[in-house]
Amino acid sequence: MKLKIITCIKQVPASSNVQVDPITGVLLRDGNNVKMNPYDLYGLETAFQMKERTGAIVSAITMGPPSATSVLKEALYMGADEAALITDRKFAGADVLATSYTISQMIRHMGEFDVVICGKQTTDGDTAQVGPEMAEFLGIPHIPYVKEIIEVTKDYLIVKSTYEQYEEIVKVSTPCLLTIEKGYNTPRLPSYLRKQQYKDYKIEMVTLKQFEDQDESHYGLNGSPTQVDEIFSPSKNHEVKHLVGSSEELAAKMIEILKESRFV
Repeated sequence: MKLKIITCIKQVPASSNVQVDPITGVLLRDGNNVKMNPYDLYGLETAFQMKERTGAIVSAITMGPPSATSVLKEALYMGADEAALITDRKFAGADVLATSYTISQMIRHMGEFDVVICGKQTTDGDTAQVGPEMAEFLGIPHIPYVKEIIEVTKDYLIVKSTYEQYEEIVKVSTPCLLTIEKGYNTPRLPSYLRKQQYKDYKIEMVTLKQFEDQDESHYGLNGSPTQVDEIFSPSKNHEVKHLVGSSEELAAKMIEILKESRFV
């Protein structure tokens, strides 16, 4: 039986110049100014290399509005075999926990799998929590910050994981979840031939009604134990102060400035 790999990807703002709604405090997402989360490109490439080594089947999934199908198409053109979108208004406003639970329900809906692959984090949230939380909901082992796949079998993987001050080689049984470190590989470009091959492909749309757990209190804002109180763009201050004096006097003046700015 072929290895089944599920890759989780996300559509994120393509620019750091993101506007915030002053009333609701949420990001104003321009459907045209979006791209695939850069970290997810490395996750996809990892899945494709595993596919080339084992003949695995790679499925790409994402959660978002119908416009998020653009990143799923990109994944198909790069090398994914299947793609599906998790989309429902009841999923809107989800925090990290509710998002992780929703995607884990999608994976359960998809049936048996061997490996779930995620990028290390997303550029719009930067929490790096969704992958590990999904693994906890699925009840499977997970390895973060993976920088190399050493061995792949149906029953286990051997991977190298990197941390700030050390690396470790881990043998993990399947099914399992990996989060992939940026820079581990060089993501391939979408293929024109695959674009032609998948031009008539119908991306599956999955809603709450298709999940095993249909309790609305577990999803979206209702299922989010944390709420964003306020989001705002930081003010930019280019004020320059010139300080004159001895080293002791300068040090004292700098301490006062830091205290006034509440940095200390």
